[in-house]
Amino acid sequence: MWKTAAVVVLFAFTLGYLIQSHSHLPSHVLGYFSVSNSLKPEETNPTPHVFEEAIASAWEALISAPVHQWKRIAVGVNACVDVVVSGVRLLEALALAPGRGSDHEVLESQEDLMEAFLHFMERGAAAERFFTDKDVFLSIAQAAAKDPSAQLYVGGNAALMGQKFASYPQVTVLLCGPIGPKLHQLLVDEIIVPPESLQETDEFHLILEYQTGEQLGVTKAPQANRFIFSHDVSNGRMSALETLAASVEEFQPDLVVLSGLHMMEGMGKELWKERLEQAVVAISDVRNHVPIHLELASMTDQDYMSSIMQEQVIPIVNSIGLNEQELLFFSQAGRGPHWELTTWDGSPDVGRVSDILLWILKQHGRSDPSSEADLTRIHFHTLSYHILATVDGYWGNQVAAVAAGARVASCQACGVQAVDVQKVILKSPTEFYSSYSEPREQLKLDPNKPVTFWSRDNVTFYMTPVLVCKQPLRTVGLGDAISAEGLLYSEMMSDEFQRPL
Repeated sequence: MWKTAAVVVLFAFTLGYLIQSHSHLPSHVLGYFSVSNSLKPEETNPTPHVFEEAIASAWEALISAPVHQWKRIAVGVNACVDVVVSGVRLLEALALAPGRGSDHEVLESQEDLMEAFLHFMERGAAAERFFTDKDVFLSIAQAAAKDPSAQLYVGGNAALMGQKFASYPQVTVLLCGPIGPKLHQLLVDEIIVPPESLQETDEFHLILEYQTGEQLGVTKAPQANRFIFSHDVSNGRMSALETLAASVEEFQPDLVVLSGLHMMEGMGKELWKERLEQAVVAISDVRNHVPIHLELASMTDQDYMSSIMQEQVIPIVNSIGLNEQELLFFSQAGRGPHWELTTWDGSPDVGRVSDILLWILKQHGRSDPSSEADLTRIHFHTLSYHILATVDGYWGNQVAAVAAGARVASCQACGVQAVDVQKVILKSPTEFYSSYSEPREQLKLDPNKPVTFWSRDNVTFYMTPVLVCKQPLRTVGLGDAISAEGLLYSEMMSDEFQRPL
């Protein structure tokens, strides 16, 4: 009896402390407390999968649809056919000698391909590069096509996110991009493709996947991932951008999702500078009428990334999605927090990630109410955890949104409809800080309430672990699925977009 009373007293004391110390948080968050430490690994019965089971069960309780759901989503502009093969098997078939890995901003030869593949395989990191020589690229593509295990899928961030959106029956999707006959055949019937987006030939991207522990030469992969490359001129020029902008007025979407800026990087500075200016004009035509989400992808040219910031692309979108490489590169290009890091050492430190996210929203977003920038939301994802950072007062249902993004990462990687705790493992840090430097708050993961939140100034951070698939069936497109799922469970709380196009 006295044990029960002691527990009640302790709970009441803790609850009172949390309400008082977190009173500055948004009202929709105050009812959800995840800084408790009711389930510590070292104090719990070491039953296999106990933490995974607790997290998966808690996600189901947390994930609920927003009050106001998107009904019409326009997506563009990169779309292609992905040719997925084993990277190790393809490079061995090309009879290339595996040497030392080295990154290349663009690929000009088979040797560049080998070096870049080894560089990222050694780190277990995803990357995407442009192959400059069309004939050499085609010869590699022909070798990939001879692989009996090669598979064709819908590819390109825009097309992949469109597929995810279209899986929800209440959503009507418009997809603008270079869509050839094979891609059109692969797309689900529910996606609307404007006639201007159809073309006679497909754009193909080669996806070189590798598994955890797979080895090429002396290089061994610490985790499963993929390396993507292409000679894709249509997507490289973002040729469907104007089609997307023109279609918005007739389609009348609730949300516009833009991707493909990274594809212009390999086209040369003269071209991307001109097209970037045109992209700003096209986006500005949509701005203030409908919210815009920008999905970023792998880039290497700091001048190009700086131009994306300086040409006002980032400030005129409302939301962005990115992974750990893109986040660090963003900071390096803008000399933001921790820009001196050359790469993440293992799993990105939560405090450092939090610092960079806050800097982006302050420097390029609307954390200052007097700012003219539109950016108020960032969805960050890495292998072991996700963070949603939002400026207070603009977005709702973010606890459900970040949990839904993590859940779909686990399910899609394992090829299952629901989380199978036998196939996943918790790799997220269980204790972490809200910042890398003082003042900072020490936080702990509670598997029974797996969305941890904290506030810095007027920005709230929502962090949840990922139940990482032990033997992923496919890694490509996970980031797109995560961002799309997070958007589907998000809603804007502002009425500033209630103006007709």
